[in-house]
Amino acid sequence: MRKNYFLGIDTSNYRTSAAVCDADGNIVVSVRRLLEVKQGERGLRQSDAVFAHTKALPEILEAVGAYPLTAVGYSARPRDVEGSYMPCFLSGAMAARAIAALAGIPAYPFSHQAGHIEAAIYSCALSGYEGSGKFNADSRFLAFHISGGTTEALLYDNGDITLLGGTLDISAGQVIDRVGVALGLKFPCGEEMETLAEGMPLSKGLRVSVRGACCNLAGAENMAKKLLSELGGSAEGAARVAAYTLDMVLKTVDKMSENLLSAYPGLPILYAGGVMACGRMKRFLKEKYDCAFALPEYSGDNAAGTARLCRGRYFKENPVPER
Repeated sequence: MRKNYFLGIDTSNYRTSAAVCDADGNIVVSVRRLLEVKQGERGLRQSDAVFAHTKALPEILEAVGAYPLTAVGYSARPRDVEGSYMPCFLSGAMAARAIAALAGIPAYPFSHQAGHIEAAIYSCALSGYEGSGKFNADSRFLAFHISGGTTEALLYDNGDITLLGGTLDISAGQVIDRVGVALGLKFPCGEEMETLAEGMPLSKGLRVSVRGACCNLAGAENMAKKLLSELGGSAEGAARVAAYTLDMVLKTVDKMSENLLSAYPGLPILYAGGVMACGRMKRFLKEKYDCAFALPEYSGDNAAGTARLCRGRYFKENPVPER
């Protein structure tokens, strides 16, 4: 009997990735490659990202291996809202549609954000989190998608994602990366920032800009850079700046979470996106909320969620007959 496998492709502004899941939704292979950014720079232009994906995709797909594919899913846009668009996703769309056309199988477009949430849902079950049953395709929960390009608060309801709020200026990831580059770290800076901040106590007296489910984060960047100029370039100063920056983001997410739970009492929270891989943030939020996080390998940009969304869409259109 022929087995069903589903390919997912994601080409964000940070990583080229592909993954395959089986008919049960288990990820059997996942390959990711970080896009190269020159030292001192804070990201890639969209044209450069498209070029980088075009070079990386053949090797990524070769590394995934050969599977008898049933359908292909791909990230076609950043979010599930009208007008959502980024050129970098054209690379993955081209590859996915070409594969599907040659194999005579369906190709399904999804949003990058939906893939992140789905990867986090899958990750909850893998991590052994005792409340993982609260997060599945048929449940209702609050979610945060916090990454290099996105800081958004969402309501997930039976697969539908509704935007409740988010940043009104720059993203949490941009704050961390911009301060990190100013510290001399290599982009993206999240992991190195966390390493620098390790052992530092939580910063006190932080003032963040949060109104309901919305926030402003440009001020956090400015204050962190001001602190950097005051402390100079010592190792202790760098550690304090790193901790301060991460804690400003943490305090912002914490306040947004409080406000959302006032409007949606009793709902659990799922934190997704690369920024939320930060152990410093996880420890604080886990003690305070009924919440879950993606495992590190499913926090950053990846195609695992896209592959699972592809599987779900295929079986919705092609139900398996009951025996």
